[in-house]
Amino acid sequence: MVDEQLLNHLESYLTDSRREKFAKVLAQRTKHFTVATEDVYQLHNTSAVMRSCDVFGIQELSIVEEQNSKHIDREIAMGAQKWVDLNRYHSVRSCLENLKEKGYQIVATTPHKNDCDLKDFDITKKSCFFFGRETEGLSEEVLSNADAFLKIPMVGFTESLNISVSAAIILQDVTTRLKASTIKWELTEQEKLEKRLDWCKKTIKSYDKIVERFYNS
Repeated sequence: MVDEQLLNHLESYLTDSRREKFAKVLAQRTKHFTVATEDVYQLHNTSAVMRSCDVFGIQELSIVEEQNSKHIDREIAMGAQKWVDLNRYHSVRSCLENLKEKGYQIVATTPHKNDCDLKDFDITKKSCFFFGRETEGLSEEVLSNADAFLKIPMVGFTESLNISVSAAIILQDVTTRLKASTIKWELTEQEKLEKRLDWCKKTIKSYDKIVERFYNS
């Protein structure tokens, strides 16, 4: 549980505009949808996906690093690493198990005989959109555990899109439809309190000293 008295004290160190920004952004955050990337090789792709998550209000991003392990490129992520929760996994199996335990259906973003077009995707289900490696795509383990397959219709000579571009297109579509629906997609009040505290911690330079003084006063 979040100590709301401490939270209010910490937020007194923020400017009015910063507090208003936190409230405005949190009101649009969701965990109804989430994103996972599997062993993406190019660092800028993962960083750009994280940036898209922030832009479209996706609170959590899962990264599988079974083969490739890299740090988020701060320049490309444009600070999104502060605001989006990053969950790292060393195996795709543990990632899949954890997501399914949280109630997510696994959506493989790749053409398949049982796929559906983006415009026809059922937004009512709690879903994790899985994106694979640049050249090989998603692993057989993800494909065999997928509950649904999603494709972006293409009419040109090129038959594929960059991972970060695909993520942005999908997230823009599904979040726009989600927020126009009657589905309960917002964070819970407790989750919002937790994020406010977390963002204070990442924003206030003397956070630890302020907390210590608060409890010792």
